[in-house]
Amino acid sequence: MSKPSDKIQQYIDLKNGYNISTIKDRNTVFKKIISFDSLPIPKKENDTRVILGYECQHVSFSYFSNRIDVWYTEKAAVKGTPNSNYLPNRNALVLQMVYNGNQTLTANAITKVKKYEPFITYDDKTVLVDKSEFEEILINSRYTKLHIFDNEKLNFNSKSIIPKEEDLISDKVYHFSNGSVVLKKIKITPELKNSNAVFAKLTCKSNGDAYDRTGSVFIIPEKKEREITTLLDAYLHGLDRLPIYTDSKANKYQGIIKEKGYSPAIELLRFFTPFGVNHFNDKRKINNYNWANEVVYKEDITSLVPTDEDEIWIGVFIGNYDAGGHIISLEFDAYPLMNNESNIKTKKYIVPLFSTVNTMEMSGQNYGGLFANDTLKVNFEIKEEVKNLQLLYTTTGHGGWGNGDEFVPRMNKLFVDGKEVFKIIPWRTDCATYRLFNPASGNFSDGLSSSDLSRSNWCPGTLTFPYIVPLNDLQKGNHVIEVVIDQGPNEGPSTNHWNVSGVLVGQLNN
Repeated sequence: MSKPSDKIQQYIDLKNGYNISTIKDRNTVFKKIISFDSLPIPKKENDTRVILGYECQHVSFSYFSNRIDVWYTEKAAVKGTPNSNYLPNRNALVLQMVYNGNQTLTANAITKVKKYEPFITYDDKTVLVDKSEFEEILINSRYTKLHIFDNEKLNFNSKSIIPKEEDLISDKVYHFSNGSVVLKKIKITPELKNSNAVFAKLTCKSNGDAYDRTGSVFIIPEKKEREITTLLDAYLHGLDRLPIYTDSKANKYQGIIKEKGYSPAIELLRFFTPFGVNHFNDKRKINNYNWANEVVYKEDITSLVPTDEDEIWIGVFIGNYDAGGHIISLEFDAYPLMNNESNIKTKKYIVPLFSTVNTMEMSGQNYGGLFANDTLKVNFEIKEEVKNLQLLYTTTGHGGWGNGDEFVPRMNKLFVDGKEVFKIIPWRTDCATYRLFNPASGNFSDGLSSSDLSRSNWCPGTLTFPYIVPLNDLQKGNHVIEVVIDQGPNEGPSTNHWNVSGVLVGQLNN
């Protein structure tokens, strides 16, 4: 039997030879019934030991590569076990269990309770489910799912209507930049505020577009001051609302760095659509190629969600010029604090410094091609004492054919106050792993497919995670960060460019 406070109630029916487990989900109680015949089989061991005056027999179980040693007696009036999976037989009372030789559970007394009435949570209205269904209900009960977008289309639609700023409300989906961006303002719920971890889960499938495209999930924080400009202003009123960054050859880039009066978006996920998953599955059937139905991307975004805000804008972008485009769904999974964790949450420090991800590509925003002739430089100020200060640096290279930066390794370097703090050649060699995400990928005469080819830190159908750059030595005051990339020359009409984003994260001293 379980305690009344337990989420899962477990009962052993010795008479009928099965275990019963129940769980309540909303207003419905579900139960599963597991026959003793389907439980792990005990292996008899030769030693004995005395526990609470009883000479106990020893058996062991093997379960999911774990060894469980059990000592039990058949002489006690009461029968049972603290773990219903491990019952040597119907006449056994288990008095000690040892998990993998290092965790021991031992009975310290056997007490007779007068007029005991068992706590029963099931009746004739309880819904019987099988083991797999019960496991799904159990797992889903442990955390909170916040559904943000559900089967939204991201495509190129020149007739997409831009809403008026005064009409914007929370919990409504809006489409911007000719249909290639969806935005929604959500409330920061108590589950998000009090979570131990937050994950973003994105699903994506083709709705007609055959190509691998750059995608981004991002946050636009709510404005606290009217004079602050964000990407939302540009989505509503046009690119000319964004400040201009001019490189050494007078090329102009809209809204790519943090500066006075402007803050770029906080990038949560950098993802890449595969070549036509789902839509093209039936159009390119190949024996023994079992194409995926969709791609699921999931990443820990705990450090990037500003839980001190009341509301934030969540956006998803996929750059494409296809009328069918892609279908996406997005949820945040908030995992609660465990019982032994403190409820005292430190305030997060989240400051986006730069982003050349042109989420307004379909509205004419320039690609980040400045690195061929210039350095991306950002002046910023740290106004508070920050613990565990880090830069989350996400970088992917694009452009060209065989000699373009998509397919040529290029050095990335970061400098803070003139000192090199990070360098790497970002490169992915595992793209062939994801072949079954890419039914529309081109096949070459040498046997390779386009989706197999190694790339500058991305693959069709994958996430690109940020590099973590520790900056613990930075003190309060003014600083400058520089991004230097060995960008190659353009190849014909194809422009080399780099999508880079950088966000400072840490914890503020209380």
